[in-house]
Amino acid sequence: MTAEAVVTSPFAGSVTDGDRPLRIALLTYKGNPFCGGQGVYVRHLSRELVRLGHSVEVIGAQPYPVLDEGASLTELPSLDLYRQPDPFRTPRRGEFRDWIDALEVATMWTGGFPEPLTFSLRARRHLAARAGDFDVIHDNQTLGYGLLGDLGAPLVTTIHHPITVDRQLELDAAPDRKRRASVRRWYAFTRMQARVARRLPSVLTVSGSSKQEIAEHLGVRGERIHVVHIGADTDLWSPDPAVAEVPGRIVTTSSADVPLKGLVFLVEALAKLRTEQPAAHLVVVGKRAEEGPVARAIETYGLRDAVRFVKGVTDAELVDLVRSAQVACVPSLYEGFSLPAAEAMATGTPLVATTGGAIPEVAGPDGETCLAVPPGDAGALAAALGRLLGDPQLRARLGAAGRERVLARFTWAKAAEGTAAHYRAALAQARRTR
Repeated sequence: MTAEAVVTSPFAGSVTDGDRPLRIALLTYKGNPFCGGQGVYVRHLSRELVRLGHSVEVIGAQPYPVLDEGASLTELPSLDLYRQPDPFRTPRRGEFRDWIDALEVATMWTGGFPEPLTFSLRARRHLAARAGDFDVIHDNQTLGYGLLGDLGAPLVTTIHHPITVDRQLELDAAPDRKRRASVRRWYAFTRMQARVARRLPSVLTVSGSSKQEIAEHLGVRGERIHVVHIGADTDLWSPDPAVAEVPGRIVTTSSADVPLKGLVFLVEALAKLRTEQPAAHLVVVGKRAEEGPVARAIETYGLRDAVRFVKGVTDAELVDLVRSAQVACVPSLYEGFSLPAAEAMATGTPLVATTGGAIPEVAGPDGETCLAVPPGDAGALAAALGRLLGDPQLRARLGAAGRERVLARFTWAKAAEGTAAHYRAALAQARRTR
């Protein structure tokens, strides 16, 4: 599938004005909107579904999602074993409530990541006690064994992209056999997710690229995978001429120092760029890693004063930060969609982005709505960043075209309409098979 392919739902147009509002349970085992795309998805999709007239109850574990007015939150707490400032903690005896808690700790002790499985088991128990409360259950990429079988309502699942992609990139970057073994233990849950995905009647995903990856990596038949693009909150993420550009400012979003995000290549590109444009500097929306590839690159190239990390900012502060940049950058090796790309484009900030995964579907053609570079190529990143920083007319043209692309294709209102159409289809299918 090409970057410009238009993927339409087979259920488009199935919703009529006479359809009653739906009672939706939206499950998310991680929901913090400030540390990953899944939390952003839950927040904005739930808000837009409520605006369509539906009732949305988000059922989630720590970090709990931040929701806008209209959607409700039911907390389904885990033991929160990875919380800061004491990740990989051992709970006190009094914290254990049942066998699921014991399974969660035992999996962590053996180097695995337990949350998709244990959340699915808790969710199953919770839903069984509330039979009849929901018309449809929407799982946000938990893909745990607990969600198989009868849940009391049809199940629709979103897979943003297969986590097996993350696993392979981390294995490729592992320096030795010990680290590779650790990566395999941590990602052992992906075997479960593949087994569950193959048994699901309907899978939603966010891009044509992710659809291909789900079919190839998880073995889900293509006709059962449906693309519903997500997007930006274009009222919040919008241009504002009152916000002054900061000369040389490049902004990027990186929620973790992992190979997938490609931040180390952007740091290397910045070092190359500053030999010709010394005012160039980078603001990273995310937590500074005190060790690891990015931290080492910053020290190696002497960039401590040229790279700033920000976290815990409000939505308005974040938008103004992107507006203040002369260039936004998405250096990822792979993305299942790339919300940071859509959001930056929605502000009219010109974009440099790699061609990893679904990014071209979002960012559009090179030279028309963005400057596109190969993933993992620091030299190409430096050249594209330098070209934009040095050409105000090009920045203005790409920024305006990027905004128009997002308005036409990638909004949360469109995402909610498409998702609700699939809910209706799942209900119709359930009635036919009774």
